[in-house]
Amino acid sequence: MEYSDDLPETPDLPLEIIVYILSFLPASDRKEASLVCRSWYNASQDLRFQRNVTFSFPASAASLALVRGLAKKPRCSLKISQLDGFSISRSLLTEVGLCLGSKVDSLALPGSSLTEASLLDLLPRLTSLRRLDVRGLDSLFMSGAFLSREEHRRQVRSALSGLEELDLSDLRYLSDLTFTRLTSCTPRLRRLSLAGCHIAFEFDPYRGSPVGAVEDSSALLSLRNLRRLLTEQSSTLKALDLSRTSITPESLRIIAQVQDLVLEELHLQGCRELTDYSVEVLIKHQPKLLKLDISGCTGLTSRSVEAAARGLESLTHLSLSGDWRITEKGLAELLSVSSLLSLDLSECLHISGVELVKGLKGSDTAKAKLEALSLRSCTYLRDPAVFSLAQLLGDSLRELDLTSCINVTDVSVYAISAYLQKLEVLRLGWCKEVTDWGLLGMGQRSESEPDEEMGDKGPRFTRTFGNMGFFKPPRMPFEERPKLLTQNDLQQFRQQAGASLLALRRLRELDLSACAKLTDSSVTQVIHFPDLQRLSLSMLPELTDASLASVGRRCRSLTSLSLSHCPGITDRGVAQAAPYLQRLQHLYLSCCNNITDR
Repeated sequence: MEYSDDLPETPDLPLEIIVYILSFLPASDRKEASLVCRSWYNASQDLRFQRNVTFSFPASAASLALVRGLAKKPRCSLKISQLDGFSISRSLLTEVGLCLGSKVDSLALPGSSLTEASLLDLLPRLTSLRRLDVRGLDSLFMSGAFLSREEHRRQVRSALSGLEELDLSDLRYLSDLTFTRLTSCTPRLRRLSLAGCHIAFEFDPYRGSPVGAVEDSSALLSLRNLRRLLTEQSSTLKALDLSRTSITPESLRIIAQVQDLVLEELHLQGCRELTDYSVEVLIKHQPKLLKLDISGCTGLTSRSVEAAARGLESLTHLSLSGDWRITEKGLAELLSVSSLLSLDLSECLHISGVELVKGLKGSDTAKAKLEALSLRSCTYLRDPAVFSLAQLLGDSLRELDLTSCINVTDVSVYAISAYLQKLEVLRLGWCKEVTDWGLLGMGQRSESEPDEEMGDKGPRFTRTFGNMGFFKPPRMPFEERPKLLTQNDLQQFRQQAGASLLALRRLRELDLSACAKLTDSSVTQVIHFPDLQRLSLSMLPELTDASLASVGRRCRSLTSLSLSHCPGITDRGVAQAAPYLQRLQHLYLSCCNNITDR
């Protein structure tokens, strides 16, 4: 096409219009669009796009220029790693305080060994801080002298009076005295995390204090001091994380019964001493919980599930991962909680899905509209249950994890492709019976099956899923090596629109790791997702460069690609795919023995 000088110039759009247009794009596409011209870049920096953006960088001389550049932004969140007591770290924190002091919303300091003096010099300058993450920062609390001077507490209190989230996870040296000093500077907390902290939960009912504790002098944070904080800030505190602590049933009861405390979110992951009775007491006294994580609490049984179903009418997120004593009992009742959006049953070894289906099929109009469901390592799960769940959750489910469900076959993949077309995350790793036929949405014929169907012998799968009805799962010869696809089969796939994996147009993440029966035949035909960001094809021995080249051309939004243990991948495949994967941030090629220095 030839361009003429007489053509009128395109008028500049107002910034508000460009911002509105960019609001329809995912973050990765907005980043690409911001490189087009100055006005598009300015539009991409609108505050609505920066609310959940965190700038992560290590303590180094190069980071000084980055901090100065961030001064142009109205608000920012920072994650600074590898801080220590040397001059570079001190200079960087000074620059953050001078250039960004009133603009920092959130500050995280992971993997650091910061000195008390450096942090006390910075905190008074962060007058708009809403979230502070000092997890694992033992160097700050080891001496027990942090905030010991009234002058320092007054300065920090004036800056952190609006702090809403405080993360003190994995601190080995958090004492009663230090905890009291720090939390006295943060009077309006909404979220507090003490996950992995050493907390003294031994409680003396006669003294009302931990056994052996002296007022504000315990070397460990005590239950008495924690209860004091919960009482003082009960009007604002809504989320508490006590995961990986040694909390006892009696301690949980004391926390749940704190006067005027109304928790909406509670995390108790890996608290192995908890019992069903303690969970029942918790739910009785905290019925407004929206999110409850009791994963890895191996002493819990289905009694806890039944208690949650009956007592938490507004529950939205429930995690039971790794609670291996839990059975199907109570799951049907749980899915009658209409507010439930996310359910994690991974590694619940006795779950078959039958009660989940029963609960969703109930005649009661109130039933859960799940958006996320994890059944990872539920080895009793089979195709009929997956098919029914796909039918019943087709309008709502966005994330499905069937990793290591070893009895899931192509039939489940057919159902997922046909009914769950709003899926954004699908994990089928280690589902070893999934084959090319499942991804392509084509019924595999046995060697004795004639090319043309001979009469009606009752309901069964046809070669294309689009024209069939489900009555019962078909018999498929998975005991034998799957029949290889021929060119005629692939031609038929292209001509007839069945329910192949191509139907899942909204996918952002796909995991097919260790589905060892998959080959280039299906990968090159169905993994065509322009918006896909994360893809794992690890441990697929039949995969070759043809698949990698196809993925490069068809999935250009990938930020993470895993091809570990794929012996068929060579330098040639990487060279063919690389020019198309401009957004790639993580590439895993371990144990690909045909990849060389080239």
